Amino acid sequence: MGKLHFRKNTRLKKYDYSIPGYYFVTICTKNMNHYFGQVLQSKMVLSELGKSVGKYWLEIPQHFPYVELDHFIIMPNHIHGIIIIDNELNIDAVNEKFRSLQPNKQSSLSSIIKGFKIGVTKWNRKNNPSESIWQKSFYDRVIRNERELYNIRKYILENPLKWKIEKSVSGNLDV
Repeated sequence: MGKLHFRKNTRLKKYDYSIPGYYFVTICTKNMNHYFGQVLQSKMVLSELGKSVGKYWLEIPQHFPYVELDHFIIMPNHIHGIIIIDNELNIDAVNEKFRSLQPNKQSSLSSIIKGFKIGVTKWNRKNNPSESIWQKSFYDRVIRNERELYNIRKYILENPLKWKIEKSVSGNLDV
């Protein structure tokens, strides 16, 4: 019988993740495998799966009309992005699409990430049927102010530049 692994829940207790706000998310691949491409000369070069990750990320607002996307980056084994939930955006489309569903459940950050992962997983199964690509769950941070938003945007943009340094420090050089 295998060991059960329990991940620490980093979510804010009693916080409603469907309220309007800015959310920084990190979604990792299973076993941190490098499915999405590689960093070459401090630039991310996407694999076909990485390109589909980008395509499905950019389609999030089509499926969740109350969502805007901010900065994001696809790395070899994870994606970082800022998701903006604004329940006032296209409220008629939201009401039409989710009329019979519980709005808080459907408009939560978890629902958005789940929908994104499902889209990528379906694409991947057509092209790589034996591969399971996602780590369970995701990491998030509620962005609380402009300075934090600025720092997170900077972190996202600089992620490929830091890749080689971080990998060489950890002993797992990718390039």
